[in-house]
Amino acid sequence: MGDLAVERALCSLLSALEQMGVEDRIDAINQVKLHLHAISPMKDEPVDCVVWVRSDQVQANDYNPNKVAPPEMRLLLRSIEADGYTQPIVTFEHEGVNEVVDGSHRFRVGTETPAIRNRIHGRLPVTIIRVGREGKADRIAATIRHNRARGKHLVSEMSNIVLELARRNWNDAKIAKELGMDPDEVLRLKQIGGLADLFADGEFSEAWEIEHETEASDV
Repeated sequence: MGDLAVERALCSLLSALEQMGVEDRIDAINQVKLHLHAISPMKDEPVDCVVWVRSDQVQANDYNPNKVAPPEMRLLLRSIEADGYTQPIVTFEHEGVNEVVDGSHRFRVGTETPAIRNRIHGRLPVTIIRVGREGKADRIAATIRHNRARGKHLVSEMSNIVLELARRNWNDAKIAKELGMDPDEVLRLKQIGGLADLFADGEFSEAWEIEHETEASDV
């Protein structure tokens, strides 16, 4: 199909979209994006396709150790008020529901702030995590990688994450690789969790001290 044919098809599509109501138009544009994504050379990159999903079809996960202090949460709210959504929410899609992998605070702003919720028509901008990364352990690891790339999160809750992955039969080497830790850090976090059987095969540095719990910002 030549450039002229593509342009004509595009004009026809745009004309049809303009005749639709807001909700139908959003759904139709989502479908167009998904079809384009399927044939895109960048289809392996989740950010290649951002769709606007109804907020009642998005839910928080139950394992994110990243906590945002009130001042940073207010700043995030102000950022979205002034600049709009500049980053999508990374999600895992299952049975018609998108579970948040990264962006839980962006999710909260879009669902808990009436003015913003109205502005974005009760929708949220989401991307879908890569195919093959849908297992809970993989989703937990993806969340932690996003968080650690930005800063710190609560040590005690990070310990719980490590123990959860260990219970899912991830060995120390895999946990360290997937979460961007060194092996000694994995063992220390197991120690904090208090389950001796999970770190009995490791040796610990006596000089190590537990950091005070600090809060990390979502962006």
